[in-house]
Amino acid sequence: MNSQFQCYLADEEATKAIAVVFASCLHAPLIVTFSGQIGAGKTTFIRAMLRELGVDSAIKSPTFSIVENYSTTNAQINHFDLYRISSIDELNYIGFRDYFEENAICCIEWPEKAGIYLENVDLGFTLALKGNGRELIATSYTSNGEKILSCFKEKWNI
Repeated sequence: MNSQFQCYLADEEATKAIAVVFASCLHAPLIVTFSGQIGAGKTTFIRAMLRELGVDSAIKSPTFSIVENYSTTNAQINHFDLYRISSIDELNYIGFRDYFEENAICCIEWPEKAGIYLENVDLGFTLALKGNGRELIATSYTSNGEKILSCFKEKWNI
């Protein structure tokens, strides 16, 4: 079931543009991961998605808070940055699993830090620096992720 989409993003504006199209296909419940080195554009991508999903308040990077929560008319959105997490005990302490409710879209940066807690990822994004831009790879892992990836491809005219 793992389908993929891959493209080159020339600059920050291209990253934001593709994030907006993906956002138009998202719906709760959903678990989305974002992988890539520091500076690859993960937070930029998520910020553009959140704006498109209706978040009009300030969108902060959760690097120090670990999680930032946003409410929209359609879903609760939980944006995690697990970069500073060093053990599963820390995830237990913040109640990580409690955020994965039925009406939630969970966006998780540095998913490898979550270990066993991320068994049901729907969609994964990998961003990598490439030349002056970035390479994006989107991978679906569930039927829900597949629907979102298909919706995106249709809207992006692929």
